[in-house]
Amino acid sequence: MAKTYSASMLKVLEGLDAVRMRPGMYIGSTGSRGLHHLLWEIVDNAIDEVANGYARSISVELHKDGSASVEDDGRGVPVDIHPELGITGVEVIYTRLHAGGKFDHQNYAYSGGLHGVGASVVNALSKWLVVDSCTGGGHYRMRFESNYDPVEKKIASGRAVTPLERVSATRKHGTRVTFLPDDTVFEETKFNAETVRRHLRELAYLNKGLSITFVDEREKDPEKQKTVFMYEGGLADYVSYINRDKTPLYENVLMLDGMQDDVRVCLAIQHTDDYAENIFSYVNNIPTAEGGTHEMGFKAGFTRALNDYARKVGALKEKDNNLMGEDYREGITAVLATFVRNPQFEGQTKGKLGNTEVRPAVEAFVYARMTEYLENLKNQDVAQAIVEKALRACKVREAARKAKEVARAKNQLDAAPLVGKLSSCTGRKAEENEMFIVEGDSAGGSAKQGRDRRFQAILPIRGKPLNVEKKRIDQVLANEEFRSIITALGTGIGEDFDIKSLKYYKVIILSDADQDGAHIRAILLTFFYRYMRELVTAGHVYIGMPPLYKVQKGDKIWYAYDDKELGKCTKAAGKGYNLQRYKGLGEMNPEQLWATTMDPSQRKLLQVTIDDAAQADRLITILMGDKVEPRKDYISQFADFNRQDNFELPEHQQQGGN
Repeated sequence: MAKTYSASMLKVLEGLDAVRMRPGMYIGSTGSRGLHHLLWEIVDNAIDEVANGYARSISVELHKDGSASVEDDGRGVPVDIHPELGITGVEVIYTRLHAGGKFDHQNYAYSGGLHGVGASVVNALSKWLVVDSCTGGGHYRMRFESNYDPVEKKIASGRAVTPLERVSATRKHGTRVTFLPDDTVFEETKFNAETVRRHLRELAYLNKGLSITFVDEREKDPEKQKTVFMYEGGLADYVSYINRDKTPLYENVLMLDGMQDDVRVCLAIQHTDDYAENIFSYVNNIPTAEGGTHEMGFKAGFTRALNDYARKVGALKEKDNNLMGEDYREGITAVLATFVRNPQFEGQTKGKLGNTEVRPAVEAFVYARMTEYLENLKNQDVAQAIVEKALRACKVREAARKAKEVARAKNQLDAAPLVGKLSSCTGRKAEENEMFIVEGDSAGGSAKQGRDRRFQAILPIRGKPLNVEKKRIDQVLANEEFRSIITALGTGIGEDFDIKSLKYYKVIILSDADQDGAHIRAILLTFFYRYMRELVTAGHVYIGMPPLYKVQKGDKIWYAYDDKELGKCTKAAGKGYNLQRYKGLGEMNPEQLWATTMDPSQRKLLQVTIDDAAQADRLITILMGDKVEPRKDYISQFADFNRQDNFELPEHQQQGGN
């Protein structure tokens, strides 16, 4: 390390070099999520053409050589010379950060990408990228590559290796981008077909009438190579898809679509006989898992309209208090898509909308349109069903509130459930602390002895917790195991949930690597998703990965976490090894449990994320709900407790055709 520090040591990253040096700053990670982010950046550019009325179809292709193509029938990338930079529009977009046509509203009224970094970042992190632009009666092509520069002694990122060439004359219009992710940047360069399918299906629902064709050339079965997503019903079809395995309270999906104060609002609503509320919100086709001002506006307008209606028809008397928003939203499935000219997102993940002007606009729109809907005589059965369900929910909520107050008075909700259970840590910084939820007293004992008590807390649970799917909040609070979890985390639950009060930033589910352990894990994940969803969306929930096998030969020990790793371990051990299959965490002594599962420097953790919230909701309904047939259908095709679930539904349960 140099002892002196001078200006000559300062590194200036020019052009796309900054992207290659710190890719995580631009795409989040260099793992699978970052890899797919490259594809989404190009797809989003095509979607922006659709959202602004310039395109009606998109195709996405995964090629055998690992590259991917995205094509649209929009206006085509500009090929003329930029007046200030003196280079073509293609080169500007794909080689210059913070360059594009989305900084004002002349070209795009609404856009998901406002920073002008998407296309150039994809180019910077690809081995090569080819742009085909059909515009002004011509087909133009330009190729970019990332190659080692012997003069500069570094990889030159995304530089043009051909000039912009006119390939031919054409009447076509649109853009096609083909790129090969750089395997020196990414840990994995193979696109997951199911991940791509889910994302494209979601975009097709959000953009009514848009045709998206997905082609996977790697698929050996010709009949499965091509899928077309197109939904004329748009968000209404989306809600029907989400509620497919639920029992709707009324048949038709309620649809609201229009403009309010320069904000376009599209809303689809349907109640079911479930108790959990499910709101899926988007801004300019970007999912907002953490909500924001558009969701606040929807909730306020929806609640006000229904309270006014309930008083008008006499369901609420003069002496009665208004019902709470959560009462009217019990069992709701709602998809809210808003289009905002200058969206301001909180955080780099674009997970929460911050525009203050959006809330009153959405609230006014929803209130006016819901009032109109409710007062229409044709909709009285639906209106009555919503209000009656809300009145029942209010009674249960009041009963739950009183139960909580009694529990607090008796110290049952606070301290009592934790006596002899939670082994807390000594650390006082929540961001450094982690809590393991472990299965059974035996595993809990080993975990307590093996942990680092400075930052690791242990909460054992006995038996299988209550399956909270189709359970009201009062039933959840009555369950001792869940009361313990709620108390330990300190966040509250449901409407009272406050992530700022979280005591442990890592909540780690640690269960046995068998079917019972998988079931317990599913129950806990369902609980977090239904009643503490922000805990999941904010990235605080993890799954601990205990080893399945121990391979020992003499003093040497290898641990294998799946059958593939087992093969590597036995090969390394050679002949004469001893093999142990762990049936449960209780079989490990504290030292083994620490070394394999709890030591931050060696353990394997899977962070629970929600890339597609609607798909997650459907899967929870299928696997944890009370309908047997969908669950049997799914398990028969996909159950394998030793491999990662691809979270794709059986083909006959999908909407959209080939």
